[in-house]
Amino acid sequence: MTRIIRRELKFPQPPATVWRALTTSEALAEWMYPNDFEPRVGHRFTFRVPPKPQLENGLVVHCEVTTCVPPSELAFTWVVNDFLDTRVSYRLEAAGVGTRVLFEHTGFELEGACKGAEYGWTMMHGELANVLERAGEQQ
Repeated sequence: MTRIIRRELKFPQPPATVWRALTTSEALAEWMYPNDFEPRVGHRFTFRVPPKPQLENGLVVHCEVTTCVPPSELAFTWVVNDFLDTRVSYRLEAAGVGTRVLFEHTGFELEGACKGAEYGWTMMHGELANVLERAGEQQ
């Protein structure tokens, strides 16, 4: 049985602002990891997770954009060596002046990997909220 992480995120910023935070390499690096992302289907890119105590050497996440429909849908693969072969997706919907984001990370075979990813996404989506808040202050 594969496991899925699903989240509904709500941000007070408009969809265009949230979309930029999800689809520009610089913004992704602020709330996620250094990367070479480009928002176009078929683009292969990496996230470089830095070393930390439980991940002594860090790791490289190999990805490929599978869906990119501005400003509402983004999906990409999330592959780590032979350990993890999963998919990440974001769907944005206007919610008044803000944005409702439906997030999924699918394809986990191992419960431990899913639990680790759940923790990671909680932290990263918290940082995304901070990045969006700062972006709103600059507008």
